[in-house]
Amino acid sequence: MSDSPVQYRRVLLKLSGEALMGELDYGIEPRVIQRIAAEIATARKAGLEIAIVIGGGNIFRGAGLARAGMDRVTGDYMGMLATVMNALAIQDALESLDVFARVMSALQIHDVCEDYIRRRAVRHLEKGRVVILAAGTGNPFFTTDTAASLRAIEIGADMLLKATKVDGVYDSDPVKNPDAKRFDVVSYDQVIADKLNVMDATAIVMCRDNNLPLRVFDLTRSNALVHAMAGDEVGTLVSA
Repeated sequence: MSDSPVQYRRVLLKLSGEALMGELDYGIEPRVIQRIAAEIATARKAGLEIAIVIGGGNIFRGAGLARAGMDRVTGDYMGMLATVMNALAIQDALESLDVFARVMSALQIHDVCEDYIRRRAVRHLEKGRVVILAAGTGNPFFTTDTAASLRAIEIGADMLLKATKVDGVYDSDPVKNPDAKRFDVVSYDQVIADKLNVMDATAIVMCRDNNLPLRVFDLTRSNALVHAMAGDEVGTLVSA
């Protein structure tokens, strides 16, 4: 952790499924998930309460197949199941480091995880367990970004952390434009007005309307997750 004390009591970390792939084209790279788990474990042992929402794009993307002709609702439910697989992988990696973790799913899959119940999730957090929230909102047409915003608000998180492969929010795509400008701080209204592609519009509006700050940072940088969870100024802060 940083030299300063932990600034937050409770955070929600949004991980994309792609973050688990590493250099692979598909699936989960064990080295990557172990590194992520180790950084989460460091923050947890420093006293931070941590919830995680995980995507499923490394396994399945419902929206993509919907464009190819699959029924969108069916595709979205398949994507939700992919997030459950990722959640179980993160749980296993955390428990190998002696961090207690619970997977809670918006879909009922009693043999492998608990149902998501807000009060129970909060109780797990209070007891020091990492809570991994799977299956999005449990409804088709809603992204895992929206699920992350919703769950962060429900559990009373102090900060929403969005882990990406880019070191913050830029005024244009830094891959395509080498002169793109990175923001240290940007407002929710500017994100929406300029279509900065931080999260989908529903997720951003929910954060704005509930005064939930969002930090976007590069997960691939060593210890960036630890510093973000400690409240250090990494990446870009999105706030009112």
